[in-house]
Amino acid sequence: KSNRLQDLESRIDLCEDVRAAIEPCLVDEPPLNLTDGDLIRPGFNERLDELRELSRGGKEWIAAYQAREIERTGITNLKVGFNKVFGYYLEVTAAQLNKVPDDYHRKQTLKNQERYITPELKEHEEKVLTADQQSLALEAELFQELRNMVGQHLMRLQQTAIILAELDVLTCFAHTAMEHRYCRPELTLSPVLDIREGRHPVLDQMLPSGQFVPNDVLLGNDSESTTVEEATESETLQSLDHGRVQVITGPNMAGKSTYIRQAALITLMAQTGSFVPASEARIGIVDRIFARVGASDELSKGQSTFMVEMTETARILNTATDRSLVILDEIGRGTSTYDGLSLAWAITEYLHDITGARTMFATHYHELTDLAETLSGIRNWNVAVHECDGDVIFLHKIVPGAADKSYGIHVARLAGVPGQVITRANQILETLETDKTDEQGKSTIPPRQTDKATQRQLNLFEPPPHPILEELKHLDLDSLTPKAALDRLYELRKGL
Repeated sequence: KSNRLQDLESRIDLCEDVRAAIEPCLVDEPPLNLTDGDLIRPGFNERLDELRELSRGGKEWIAAYQAREIERTGITNLKVGFNKVFGYYLEVTAAQLNKVPDDYHRKQTLKNQERYITPELKEHEEKVLTADQQSLALEAELFQELRNMVGQHLMRLQQTAIILAELDVLTCFAHTAMEHRYCRPELTLSPVLDIREGRHPVLDQMLPSGQFVPNDVLLGNDSESTTVEEATESETLQSLDHGRVQVITGPNMAGKSTYIRQAALITLMAQTGSFVPASEARIGIVDRIFARVGASDELSKGQSTFMVEMTETARILNTATDRSLVILDEIGRGTSTYDGLSLAWAITEYLHDITGARTMFATHYHELTDLAETLSGIRNWNVAVHECDGDVIFLHKIVPGAADKSYGIHVARLAGVPGQVITRANQILETLETDKTDEQGKSTIPPRQTDKATQRQLNLFEPPPHPILEELKHLDLDSLTPKAALDRLYELRKGL
């Protein structure tokens, strides 16, 4: 057993005296609101039990009273009843009216019955009507007394809650590490991030076993090799300078965003004391983790997506240090191509030259890969793909070097963009890639074909529906769990 667990065990206070006071007082499943009643356990307070019995009509008293009246009056079919309009009453059939005693006061006349009230029954009715309010008031009083008593032990309870919370976290860490084959990370003072076969801690559990593709993360300089516990060099991970900045290119949907997010999550997990989803990990301690990912408008503040992006980027550039970890996902998308590229280029240079933070930059600007030729701390990485018979298979594997293509048109085809648009996009791409211009320097993008073969026209018959679209229409999304939905998405993609 670890020293930390022994320390927690020695300091935990189970507060048995508090539990002994609460258990006989409160029911096992108390109501959400105190005014709902039935909070205090039956048998805890004799007066409360009496009031509850009265408020529920006092069935035993009613049965005994009815038996007494039958014996006194000789009316064999006499009944004691209750309704919300008239309250309690004695009901006598028309055939027995001659036996009604003088102390019966008529309350209601029906077709074949008469209903009466007696002073004794009226007194009982008043007790019942006030018993409910009295029982609620008494319950509130008893609960307040219990709360005051528990409040005297507040410091003990808070300390116990803190210890139990830590034990809960450590237990979850241990359970997850055992179940999902996590490793113990080595924390170091070197500005390095060296993760072998790292996995995204969430997606790795959501996907079927073995489907998530692990990746190495090699970032920073591990030449110092100074660990937190002792200044010894790792025997399993090499001490190399992998550069402070990673520029990661590759097609959309290939896994760039997942890769940089999992690196940040693994770093965070390691510094919280958890094992991490990897085969080996050497984590240089960071002072902060900055993430510029996603895109959203702040309409209430009058800020566009691009403004939000630049505001968050400015905060990173002004705050990050050489001990920070920065992940950037597609900076510069919300403006013109040249503006976006220029900003992304300058931001990368600033992080490399001025900030010195370990940075992972996923980008669609392939021009940024040229920075590795002039800046010594930048390394290019890309997501591997496999081309086969004009089709592209995403391998989700991060490999050294720059991507040679973006495969954006291929992704558009996977998304269901009409074939006519895909064909036209390929024509334009070919022209742009060969930089075809006329004598005046204008682009010579071929004009669109407008012959009847390509024009959209009305058909006598509807085209056959796409089987995947038909299946999507009939999916019950509300009944699918996130994991089941993701599994179904993978199956549908295989059918494309």
